[in-house]
Amino acid sequence: MIKEYSELHSIPLKSGTTFARPAQMLPERVKLSDPATSVMTDLTKVAVVNVRAKTTMDKANAKMIRYGVRMLLVLDDNEQVVGLLTATDILGEKPMRFLQSVGGTHAEILVSDIMSSQSELEVLKSAEVQKASVGNIVVSLKKAHRQHALVVTEAADGRQSLCGLFSVTQIARQLGAQVQSFELASTFAEIEAILPHA
Repeated sequence: MIKEYSELHSIPLKSGTTFARPAQMLPERVKLSDPATSVMTDLTKVAVVNVRAKTTMDKANAKMIRYGVRMLLVLDDNEQVVGLLTATDILGEKPMRFLQSVGGTHAEILVSDIMSSQSELEVLKSAEVQKASVGNIVVSLKKAHRQHALVVTEAADGRQSLCGLFSVTQIARQLGAQVQSFELASTFAEIEAILPHA
C-alpha cells in the first residue's frame, strides 16, 4: 500500500528565510452602515499580542512599540485572560496614582498594577456583532468611553472564548477620519466630523 506513494524531495533551508504570519485584510474604507465585522480584528486570522500580568510596565510598553499596537491582552500562567492593558493605561495617570498610593519606583510597576482587570471588562457577543453595523460599534464604544471592545463566543456551558476586537482608532481610519491623536474624545470628534460622508 505504501509503495504507491513517492517521496517528496527536500531542499536546504536558506539563510534569511522568513515565516508566514496570520493576516487579515480589512477594507480600506467603510461606511457606518457596513457590517461590524468589516472593522473587527478577527483573532482566528490575526494573533493577538499579549503579555503576562507579572511583566513590568516598561517591558509591556516596549512590546506595544515593537508590535505597533496600543493594546495588549493580559494573560495568566494558564493562558487565561485576566485583563487588558492599553497605551493610555501606561501613558496616563494610572502609574503615578499607583506610585502615590503604594510607593516604589516607576521601573517596579507591573502590568497587573495598572491594567483593567477581567472583572472590570465587558465584552460583546459574537452572535450580536455578526448582525451589527459599524455604526453600532461606534455608538457602543462611545457610550462605554472605551478605546477597545472585545468580542467573545460563548459555549453551551457558558465559557467564553475571545474571538475578536474593535479599536476606535482603526474604525476611524477605515471611515476616513484623519486621526491626529490617540485621545479618545478627539478620535470620536474626528469620526463625528466625517459622519455626513460616512
